[in-house]
Amino acid sequence: MKRTKIIDVLKSTEYGKDICVKGWVRTHRSSKAVDFIALNDGSTIKNVQVVVDPTKFDEQILKDITTGSCICAEGVLVESQGAGQSSEIQATKLEIYGLCDNTYPMQKKGQSFEVMRKNAHMRLRTNTFGAVMRIRHNMAMAIHTYFHEHGFFYFHTPLITASDCEGAGNMFQVTTKNLYDLKKDEQGKIIYDDDFFGEQTSLTVSGQLEGELGATALGAIYTFGPTFRAENSNTPRHLAEFWMVEPEVAFLNQEELMDLEEDFIKYCVRWALDNCKDDLAFLNQMIDKTLIQRLEGVLKDRFVRLPYTQGIEILQEAIKNGKKFEFPCNWGDDLASEHERYLVEEHFKKPVIMTDYPRAFKSFYMKQNPGTTGKPGDTGENGSVGYKGAVAPGPTMQGTDVLFPQIGEIIGGSVREESYDKLMAEIERREMDQTHLWWYIDTRRWGTCPHAGFGLGFERLILFVTGMQNIRDVIPFPRTPKSAEF
Repeated sequence: MKRTKIIDVLKSTEYGKDICVKGWVRTHRSSKAVDFIALNDGSTIKNVQVVVDPTKFDEQILKDITTGSCICAEGVLVESQGAGQSSEIQATKLEIYGLCDNTYPMQKKGQSFEVMRKNAHMRLRTNTFGAVMRIRHNMAMAIHTYFHEHGFFYFHTPLITASDCEGAGNMFQVTTKNLYDLKKDEQGKIIYDDDFFGEQTSLTVSGQLEGELGATALGAIYTFGPTFRAENSNTPRHLAEFWMVEPEVAFLNQEELMDLEEDFIKYCVRWALDNCKDDLAFLNQMIDKTLIQRLEGVLKDRFVRLPYTQGIEILQEAIKNGKKFEFPCNWGDDLASEHERYLVEEHFKKPVIMTDYPRAFKSFYMKQNPGTTGKPGDTGENGSVGYKGAVAPGPTMQGTDVLFPQIGEIIGGSVREESYDKLMAEIERREMDQTHLWWYIDTRRWGTCPHAGFGLGFERLILFVTGMQNIRDVIPFPRTPKSAEF
């Protein structure tokens, strides 16, 4: 008999129809009169109840069907007499595909997330991780659908690169060299002439620079793929391997970029609310009882658009009024997650797009705001506008970072510097190695154009949408320092 997915069984009202389901046992309750098997096949958070008359089946097969076992159940679809489900199956045939003994780590009793991370190969079968992975799939579909509907082209950028987009140097090297017999020059530097690519290469930290090339040819592109950062960060917000969504758009200014960021993220949240109702309801009950309310809250109001300088003033005023922060927040400091979350969760109580950051901690490719003509002493080096009516102490860049409750920064974006002279001046000011940037610089020499873009950390989006607290729990197999199992 052809198998029917459980999600379709639970929607069906064809009572009296013979039906076949296959899946993994969530629970098996036995008695002399009747057995109840809760079966799940991953198609939905909900289980189908298989009702078994023990007098019609071999006693041993019913003993062998334990939590985690994989079985096939055939029977008649009937209207359920119990609460919580509309349909159930009166079993006429049971077949065991895979036994599961009492060493199975995902027993019915609750497991800590730490224990489940150690059993990542089995945790996907739990209700929580099934819900998270289905939502992850839906968010990927939302992203592709949004950009396709808005005229963007899906653009594939390389995973292996000789350039460092962020300039941080924390990259995983890719080599075919014998690490036990490395050739070095007179200065002790490794010679890469005999390596596969003939030069030092690494796994990419971002597809942005190549994405800009696509935008200056196709108008609007987006990348969606894995990126890698070799940072020794053991926090609930960092992974060594994670997925990034990076649109780049020609002829886009700062205001239009913020419109795109807000519209895109709201589209994704709305998609989750419309298409993941059962999974969100489960997570709202089991993980975070404010989850759905918070998701709906994102859609209600326009995001606050807040220049960095004004944000610093709000934070410093909060400190004067007794607010305690672990990290400093003076003008020129890169804001910590605690600062971002204060602005979003306590001060404005809605998402914030922070703009016009100091040049000192932003990337070389960002467009610098024009200088201002304040009175002597009002500004620092080439002072720039921080927000309407005020002057920042130093140069600022046209960054546009989206800050969300529970998360902090979920999107990092900016207008890119299109001027060859200004870009080269910034590269030289930072004393950057131009060896592997020649092709990027060429875009400013030949047919340059205004353009902008952003990067969305996909796992941070999943964190927000699911209410999970650790980024290691929203990706199937997390890669973190000292951990590359599964």
